[in-house]
Amino acid sequence: MTAAGGAGAAASGLSEAEAARRVLQDGPNALPVSQQRTLLRLLAEVVTEPMFLLLVACGTIYLLLGDRGEALMLLGFVFVVMGITFSQQRRAENALAALRDLSSPTALTVRDGAVHTTAASALVCGDIVLISEGNRVPADLRLLESSNLALDESMLTGESATVAKFAAAAAADPAKARSIDPASQVYSGTLVTQGNARGEVIATGARSALGRIGASLAAIRTEPTPIQQETRRVVKRVALVGLAMAAALAATYWYLRGDWLHGLLAGLTFAMAILPEELPVILTIFLGLGAWRLAREQVLARRIPAIELLGATTVLCVDKTGTLTMNRMVVRALWTEAAAYDAGTAGDAPLAEALHGVLEYAVLASHRRAFDPMESAIGAAGAALLAHTEHLHRDWTLLSDYPLTKAMLAMSRVWQSPDQRAKMIAAKGAPEAIIDLCHLEPARSAAIAQQVERMAAQGLRVLGVAMAVFDAATLPGNQHDFDFQFLGLIALEDPVRPDVPAAIAECRQAGIRVVMITGDHPATALSIARQAGLAAGAAITGVELDAMDDAELARRLADSVLFCRVQPAQKLRLVQAFRARGDVVAMTGDGVNDAPALKAADIGVAMGARGTDVARESSALVLLNDDFGSLLTAVRHGRRLFANLRKAIVFVVAAHVPIVGLSILPVLFGWPMLLMPVHVLFLQLIIDPACSVVFEAEPLEADAMQAAPRRPDARLFDRAVLLRGLWQGSGLLLALVGLSAVGRALAAPDDAIRATMFGSLVLANLGLIYVNRAWSQSTWRRRDSANPTFIFIVAGALMLLALVLGIAPLRALFVFALPGATLASIGVCASVLSVLWFETVKRFARTAAARPEQT
Repeated sequence: MTAAGGAGAAASGLSEAEAARRVLQDGPNALPVSQQRTLLRLLAEVVTEPMFLLLVACGTIYLLLGDRGEALMLLGFVFVVMGITFSQQRRAENALAALRDLSSPTALTVRDGAVHTTAASALVCGDIVLISEGNRVPADLRLLESSNLALDESMLTGESATVAKFAAAAAADPAKARSIDPASQVYSGTLVTQGNARGEVIATGARSALGRIGASLAAIRTEPTPIQQETRRVVKRVALVGLAMAAALAATYWYLRGDWLHGLLAGLTFAMAILPEELPVILTIFLGLGAWRLAREQVLARRIPAIELLGATTVLCVDKTGTLTMNRMVVRALWTEAAAYDAGTAGDAPLAEALHGVLEYAVLASHRRAFDPMESAIGAAGAALLAHTEHLHRDWTLLSDYPLTKAMLAMSRVWQSPDQRAKMIAAKGAPEAIIDLCHLEPARSAAIAQQVERMAAQGLRVLGVAMAVFDAATLPGNQHDFDFQFLGLIALEDPVRPDVPAAIAECRQAGIRVVMITGDHPATALSIARQAGLAAGAAITGVELDAMDDAELARRLADSVLFCRVQPAQKLRLVQAFRARGDVVAMTGDGVNDAPALKAADIGVAMGARGTDVARESSALVLLNDDFGSLLTAVRHGRRLFANLRKAIVFVVAAHVPIVGLSILPVLFGWPMLLMPVHVLFLQLIIDPACSVVFEAEPLEADAMQAAPRRPDARLFDRAVLLRGLWQGSGLLLALVGLSAVGRALAAPDDAIRATMFGSLVLANLGLIYVNRAWSQSTWRRRDSANPTFIFIVAGALMLLALVLGIAPLRALFVFALPGATLASIGVCASVLSVLWFETVKRFARTAAARPEQT
């Protein structure tokens, strides 16, 4: 919204009455509050989830069987699912709340000719606002007056360097006065690092630059991950098919034997055998424990299902400032015409005497209590390199300063030494401005300019430094009136994080393409890319991006890894373009400008310590220690989680095959029932969920980070997983059927045969877990990795089995009888043969998986 008000308003500000009228007319200076979903609406969304319906259906079945304990346990998971869903949806809505908090500080305003402290939410267009060092800008302002003003706009632009701002030039034509030079405009949410100013509010709330980012953030919809979609689909289909088959089996039993009660019992047993109630349990356990393990590595999972998607990441879009770099300036180089210093190669060597002067006067030209990151870096370098010398002047008194102006991009500070009558003037600024102040001859100026170009080509921010001595009592009105002497150049940089090159190299080894997207200058971006180890060619600028249509952009994305001078909307477009190519995109960032792209990416990763609230609230993961290497840890966890989920699913499929078979075959062949509902409950609700914990605890396979990411369309329940589970389970079913046949041949009682088969099934299931813990090598050739959970499960299962077989009342509840020594020995042999079969299937599956890679 364009501000109204003329010179009179600029002098005395708005009246309180007029400000109140404009608040009613335009609304408060705050982002619009998104409508929060009510509890009833949230419940309606949750109860339509297939996982919820499955858990309720299973719980109902157990209630019909009279097993209230198991029913209550399953129904308890309903509240777990509801809690997770509610938490995720509320966290997504908190991003806009963080934007509102960030954009609503208090402000000093001029109203009715007096200065007031006003809530930023009450600001209106036309208000006069005063800002100074350390203030957060409360609204978009057009500068009316300024003194040495500089702002940190990295949260909006991604550039780490501060931006100088100047008051708008007066214009006689009001229409021209509203045409605002960007250098005369400051934006809501940015930070004043130097100077002070008076400005007129020109945009508030959703109409501000920060508000427009919030609007784009609200428009982005977070999609469920592929594993969520696939699990829902599989659970729903298997549940429908299983219930239909259970009904058919019950009807068949009734038709063949005329006993509808036992037919219903057989149907319910089959339904419990085939209904995959373990899948939601396994998924909940894996994702919950995965988030817990990541938290121990200082990675916070805000959207838990995104963890598994990390394993499929093919493109990692990284912001430069605060992600690849430290987001703080340091002095990298000093240069004079007689000597040079490079912090990257100097080590602990002392600073050459010829360079003391340039650093000494750079410190004097800076504020002692600096907000500006470059001045802070200069002060830190002076304290480190000039320590124990006479070149640090804490006892000098500041007399005056000359701020930057549009006409002179240099600042000077006037100092009085306690032991000298003359005044000492220190100047720093743009090298061309310092050269101008020093009135150097053309040849010398050209040589200095060439050095500036060499430093700038390395991505360094270069400042010139000069000094002067002034004897007169009255200071001149212009810096040009001092007789400056050129001292040299000081170059600064935002350094690359120490762990970044190794992390990027590991990304490349893991088949993950790293792309830098930054708002910085091309030379700076290229320098950081080289230091970080990115194989960067030509950089694509934001201007070039705007000139490309979607087809051209898709073509350029195939071999481009560096994008600079990029605006927030362009970051979002790049993320969406990569996704349109079929890539799985992880996006890192820490600023407000990164928030829309973070939310649009498959996995948004925010920096926790330096990042803004908006970036954190918009992301799926937060690196709490800002360690870029932690991102690789998260990728490892993602790959481990997906691989171990597949192992758990193979086990579930393989364990279900004999249970389903032993439920159907007695009906079809007229045998006594081999498995009762209580047996299925024992197997599924004690062993299976516990086994999912065993697989979740398995470490990453040794070669997992040398392999390319899994295909984006790779399915959790693919043909290889199902066939492996079916083959392993079918072998176990045949062994158990053979065991039953041997038992009948030995004229053993039905209850003894049932007990032997059940014991053999439990032992084989434990062997099935052990064999599938690792797929990359044979079970007996690998050194067994520590997995205390597996030992606990084995001990617990064997103890429960011993109790069931050894305690008469429990044995009667399970309809068991103690088998003889011969039948028990045959049962143990059947379990051992089953484990050998599991290992054979694993070997053939490993060979089949390796064959396509060799062709």
